Amino acid sequence: MKTYVVIGLGRFGSALSRQLCMLGAEVLAMDVQTSLVQQLANDVTQAVVGDAQDKEVLRSLGVRNFDCAVIAIGDNLAASVLITMNLKELGVPYIVCKAHDETHRRVLEKLGVDRVVIPEQEHAQRLGRSLFSHNVLDYIELSEDYGILEVPSPKDWVGKTLKELNVRAKLGVNIIAVENGKSTNVSPAADYRIQKEDILVVLGDNYALEAMQKL
Repeated sequence: MKTYVVIGLGRFGSALSRQLCMLGAEVLAMDVQTSLVQQLANDVTQAVVGDAQDKEVLRSLGVRNFDCAVIAIGDNLAASVLITMNLKELGVPYIVCKAHDETHRRVLEKLGVDRVVIPEQEHAQRLGRSLFSHNVLDYIELSEDYGILEVPSPKDWVGKTLKELNVRAKLGVNIIAVENGKSTNVSPAADYRIQKEDILVVLGDNYALEAMQKL
């Protein structure tokens, strides 16, 4: 079971904590505000009141034994920096940090944060892609160069097998799942035949995904 510690229980932190628990993870959620901790207490594995800027508090909670720490207090750069340093010194293997803007991001990246997220920016990018390309149902950015695209099956593909389409060689993308109604076919076989109602979940670099959108 994956284990996470989420620091900061505002809207982003609390929503993330609940989602991780729903997915089956073990979550320790913490905040300095008792009211926020109490609101989340029944939805996570453990919720505690504590100041993550105090390294001894983090040490006493055993944060170094968690797989990942998420710093969800993106509006306070000084606090984010201090908490990041504490987590690094305590040996947390993977740190994710919410940032308020690009300056905040650059500072955190220099400190060695494994992943920095700006939720508003990422949501805007996903919405922009879906609005600009009528056939894009969803987009998830994996990195600056790679992403996952969810699109309806192109008309020219209907009735053909994945082997016949050979999209990896022709487009440089991988179809990692096919959704049809209430069922999802993960890693479909080469002889799978594309149906009109299929929704394709496609993995590739940005150039390949852009080409996919034009089909």
